[in-house]
Amino acid sequence: MPRYNYQCAECLNTMIIVHGINEVLTDCQKCGTIQSMQKLLSTPMLMKTEPMNEEKEIGQTTKEYIEANRNILNEEKEKSKRKLYEPA
Repeated sequence: MPRYNYQCAECLNTMIIVHGINEVLTDCQKCGTIQSMQKLLSTPMLMKTEPMNEEKEIGQTTKEYIEANRNILNEEKEKSKRKLYEPA
């Protein structure tokens, strides 16, 4: 069901209402004024279906980051093995 933005002409209360395309909200739920609600213009939500970066395969960027972090983790492990710790 679509969402619509309404504003009361009397109290200026704005609200988002979900209803069918043929329905109309006329009375303000906040102040109770009859025939005071006006439908506001809203921006439609557009869904992009194309991948962000068409040159790389899906998941390739994620794989690259995982590999880079794996290398950093291995380097840190080696550093900690070489480091001498004093007993507490």
